Amino acid sequence: MTISVIIPAYKAAQTIERALASVAAQTLKPDEVIVVDDGSKDGTFEAAEAFMGQMSGINLKVVNQQNLGAGAARNRAIAEASGTWLAFLDADDEWLPEKLSVSMKAINESHLTIFAHNYLSIKGAEERLVDCAARYRAASDPYIGLYRKGFLATSTVMVRHDAVVAAGCFDETLATAQDFDLWLKVLKKDGASFRVEPDALTRYHITPGSITSHTDRRLECSRLIARRHAPGWADHRYRIIAIHYEAIEGARQYGRSVMVLRYLFFLPFRLVTG
Repeated sequence: MTISVIIPAYKAAQTIERALASVAAQTLKPDEVIVVDDGSKDGTFEAAEAFMGQMSGINLKVVNQQNLGAGAARNRAIAEASGTWLAFLDADDEWLPEKLSVSMKAINESHLTIFAHNYLSIKGAEERLVDCAARYRAASDPYIGLYRKGFLATSTVMVRHDAVVAAGCFDETLATAQDFDLWLKVLKKDGASFRVEPDALTRYHITPGSITSHTDRRLECSRLIARRHAPGWADHRYRIIAIHYEAIEGARQYGRSVMVLRYLFFLPFRLVTG
């Protein structure tokens, strides 16, 4: 089985080297890395190309496109990829050296469609463990558990290439949360399975300009995805509460008290309208 690493990059000149270095340091080397520069003007393309000689024999392909968003950048990389497995890494994140070897061992043992794991969330000097595996284990039905709580972090995910293509790849009309939408599409297929392990093998870096901080946009996309994939009405209501809680927490962390009050005000209406 072959592995293609997918890295979308936008204004990532300061972090792309760190991401690529973490791939080059893997104890199990991937077959190729595809970086898609999504219309950056800060030298991201040049910084990625300059790292080619430091990839420990891994084939690195760097392409660019006009600014179309993370979903389009990932889709472009998927179209260029030749591996039977796709491993996703955002340009501002990094992997620990055992990430690919642990992932492939689990995939081989359990014949999975998607594999993911815990990660370390980095915000400034603060580092904390995000326990995705605990949410996975707590769910009696893995798909419903994922729908309700959304616990797959993109930079931890490995997924079968053919399963992604069969699901239609990333929805480029979504401004954010395209990854969550894709995992649900993939796992709706008959015979699809996934697992989340407790190993923390990715360092996820949070910055004020990261896509995670775009709270309003993420909330609206998450509502659309909730309606699109709801297994049942009770699950849908649970998901609506969950995404509003996430939005409230995001706004609170950035000191946006007016937004917090707005999300609380609209929550009862969203429970009725979706």
